[in-house]
Amino acid sequence: MTRLLPGKRLWFFATGTGFAPFASLLREPQTYEDYDEIIITHTCRELGELTYGRDLIDALKTDELLNEVIGDGFWKKIKYYPTTTREDSPKMGRITDLMRSGEAFTDLGVPVLSPETDRAMICGNLAFNLELKEMLESYGLNEGANSNPQQYVVEKAFLD
Repeated sequence: MTRLLPGKRLWFFATGTGFAPFASLLREPQTYEDYDEIIITHTCRELGELTYGRDLIDALKTDELLNEVIGDGFWKKIKYYPTTTREDSPKMGRITDLMRSGEAFTDLGVPVLSPETDRAMICGNLAFNLELKEMLESYGLNEGANSNPQQYVVEKAFLD
C-alpha cells in the first residue's frame, strides 16, 4: 500500500473476482494498524459469486493474529458491503449507483469520501474501474503510483 498516502478509512472496491487481490491485504495486521476503518464493497451479478468474499470476511473473525491486533473490535474496524445486480439479495445495486444516491454511505454510517480521510483500492472489470476512478476524482481523490502516493490506486494486474 505504498502507493497510498496515510488516511483514516480504507475502501476496497471490487467486482466479481476482483475481490481476490484484497484477500492478502485483509489478512495483513498492518492494514488494521494503518487505518481506523476498512470498508470492503463487493458487487456481483448473483449471490453465489459473493461466497468467496463472505467466507474470507467470516474467517478473519477467528484469525488468531488479527484478533491479537484488533481484539474484540473487529466489526467496529471492518465493514463488509456486498451487493448484487441481477439476483435478489439483501442489498441490490451497483456500488457506483448506491454511492451516487448516497445510500451506500447511509447504510455504512460513514460520510461521503473525502481526500483528507479516505483511501481506496479498486479492482474489477475495466468499465467498473474507469467509472469508479471518475467518481473518486469527483470526490477530490487522486490516483497514486509508487513514485507519487495519493488517495486511491487501481489494481491493474487482475481484471475479471
